[in-house]
Amino acid sequence: MIEKHHPQLSVRQQCELLAVNRNRLSPREPKRVEGDEAIMKEIDRIYTEFPFYGARKILLELSEVGIRIGRKRCRRLMKTMGIEALVPKPSTSVPDKQHAKYPYLVRESAVNKPDEVWAADITYIPMYEGHVYLVAIMDWHTRTVLSWRVSTTMDAGFCVEAYRDALRVAGRAPGIMNTDQGSQFTGEEWIEAVKASGARVSMDGKGRWMDNVFIERLWRSLKYEQLRLWSYGTVAEVTRQIGSWMDFYNHRRKHQTLGYEVPWSHYRPDGEHTESGSLTNQKIPPRGTEARAA
Repeated sequence: MIEKHHPQLSVRQQCELLAVNRNRLSPREPKRVEGDEAIMKEIDRIYTEFPFYGARKILLELSEVGIRIGRKRCRRLMKTMGIEALVPKPSTSVPDKQHAKYPYLVRESAVNKPDEVWAADITYIPMYEGHVYLVAIMDWHTRTVLSWRVSTTMDAGFCVEAYRDALRVAGRAPGIMNTDQGSQFTGEEWIEAVKASGARVSMDGKGRWMDNVFIERLWRSLKYEQLRLWSYGTVAEVTRQIGSWMDFYNHRRKHQTLGYEVPWSHYRPDGEHTESGSLTNQKIPPRGTEARAA
């Protein structure tokens, strides 16, 4: 609606014409209290092990390690991290009410070959100081990670960049692009990018945690097999470790559901190797201090 680089109207003039408060153009920074980062790291550890836990059970787990906070604070931190219990429930956090929602299309078709359906999701990654968010684009049939991106903010921009990376890796668009109903994926920027590529937009049903279960399994494997073994001081360090594991996952990690073969051998039977839109697309600063053992 607001064009920052409009040739004739400034942002201020556009806001006046639309009766929009200029101070509300950017999302408010989430409320932060001293100690939040440490608590979020512990919540992430619990959630990775028990993704079906809601705020009440997470509070019980926190109390067992000496962290006692209120349920309201726990919910706020979970919202900041972009997580919620992966089980059917009567009500869940609602994305932007102005964003359009799309039906879940994967149920309508059998996924029998690569690029019929892609899935995308975002996860929270704690660091030694602060945290980052990671988005991945996965081919549903072969479980191949086509692209991924790291960001310090949970906006739509880095998700769109990851999608465009995946298009370059695949050389074509998927038939269906499936996501959850998070605001990053229901917003105009993401929807336009998917539609412009020729893919159909699909979204998980509310409370349907199984609709995107393959990427949830990816996050669990990444955190337990790689990220839990290290602590990270910079975004560059955690990005390198993610890139190393993603390459291992695609080209060396055998999957039982694929007959104990690696994802890339099913996605590209000709054997052509790629880094799945990873390190070459992350614009990582020059190598400095390596990740420290925890």
